[in-house]
Amino acid sequence: MRWLAWTAIALVAAWLVAATVLLVVGRRFATRELLTLVPNLARLFRGLLRDARVPLGSKIVLGFAVVWLVSPIDLIPEFIPVLGPLDDVVVAVLAIRHVLRRAGEDVVREHWQGGDAPLRAIVRVAGLGATRRRSRHRPRAEERNDVRTPPDPHPRR
Repeated sequence: MRWLAWTAIALVAAWLVAATVLLVVGRRFATRELLTLVPNLARLFRGLLRDARVPLGSKIVLGFAVVWLVSPIDLIPEFIPVLGPLDDVVVAVLAIRHVLRRAGEDVVREHWQGGDAPLRAIVRVAGLGATRRRSRHRPRAEERNDVRTPPDPHPRR
């Protein structure tokens, strides 16, 4: 259990350092968003894990993401600048993407307690924003807007 406490301390310290740097640079809005992002993500994950509308498979993915985020074992060590937290960010985004696809954006929005801009960014990064392309998949019938014409009764031979 000691490793869990040290991991939590390291995450909070990295979070505070990043917020301080943004504050010194003069980006107050970005600083506020960063300071509230981690608690908002924690509340989001907790709310989604308790929501009956979220499928069991999505809850398992969220549980895995939570364990990954608090685990001291990482693919990229946390002390490496910029790249250290990258694996954690990827896991969190993939978990949120999974929940967005299975439970829907409205369920996620209901549990999000932060501002609208960070949630829009999360949805965009997860690949489900308004600019999402369905290039690899056949469009749904309502997206195709095509009208099926009846077959020609007198085909050419």
